[in-house]
Amino acid sequence: MEARASAKYLRGSPQKARLVVDMIRGKNVNEALAVLMYTNKRAAHGIEKCVRSAIANATEAAEKANVAVDPDDLWVKACFVDMGPHKNRRRVRPAPQGRAYREQRHFCHITVLLSNDERETAAGGRGKAGVKTSPAGKPKTSDKGKNSPARAGETAAAAGAASKRGAAKKAAEPGEVKVTKAKASDSSAAKAKGGDSSAAEGSAE
Repeated sequence: MEARASAKYLRGSPQKARLVVDMIRGKNVNEALAVLMYTNKRAAHGIEKCVRSAIANATEAAEKANVAVDPDDLWVKACFVDMGPHKNRRRVRPAPQGRAYREQRHFCHITVLLSNDERETAAGGRGKAGVKTSPAGKPKTSDKGKNSPARAGETAAAAGAASKRGAAKKAAEPGEVKVTKAKASDSSAAKAKGGDSSAAEGSAE
């Protein structure tokens, strides 16, 4: 069940009101009211009144539909701020280089949407899509994790393959040493044979 409330022509710029609205989006109603109560912003008071109005609208709609709704289960599903009119005060403020800036009063419109449905985290870096959360907003944990049997089997297979590669490398090292030794012995024998032939030629002369 959803309930909506809006506050029109609140004093203050939309940019400053959005700073407060962003703090309560997706929170439980009680948490949102606590945040607004202790927020030192001008727009917090008007947004708090809008949230309380949305809670009252939800309870009234539930009574009309003969449905039981617990206000503590409501959470802020959506809240946004729209730009209102700019009131020209016909006054100016001195500016550099002899200029003058006009003073304007900004107004904004706030809309709050409450719901008691189960929340699903969005896939925008806050969590995986389709993950259901509890009424408090915490994701439901599952037993699947790092210590699952499938993951343990994969790690064991990887360790076995690594050990086989290490054993094959160690087995190949002695053979290479033997080859190098054989090459060294052949080269020494060739040098000795060359030395004997040169000595024979000298004696013949």
